[in-house]
Amino acid sequence: MEIDFDKMGGLVPAVIQDDTSNEVLMVGFMNATALEKTQSSGFATFFSRTRNTLWMKGETSGNLLRVRRILTDCDDDTLLVRVERLGEGNVCHTGERTCFFKQLPGGTEDVEGTVAGGTS
Repeated sequence: MEIDFDKMGGLVPAVIQDDTSNEVLMVGFMNATALEKTQSSGFATFFSRTRNTLWMKGETSGNLLRVRRILTDCDDDTLLVRVERLGEGNVCHTGERTCFFKQLPGGTEDVEGTVAGGTS
């Protein structure tokens, strides 16, 4: 199987998901070299678009992401990387467990709350 790195200028999004809890932890980008390093090392490695270099998640903090399996979507242009969190287990650079902790309005919880609360 060939990953389609051409659509986004040599990069593919990599959705990082906890292999035990199924929680989405972060999204990073990989180029072919980052994917190869991830596969050979067994630890999630990304391409930094701002620094133009590879980086291994948790290399300095100790919160490494051990890769359990890598899946690709139907178009072969997005990766789902199932991981085991090591160290303290916090993935976000803010110290949060996941990078997805800020909620925007507009989900069904907001609508149901409005309907149930009787306000419009």
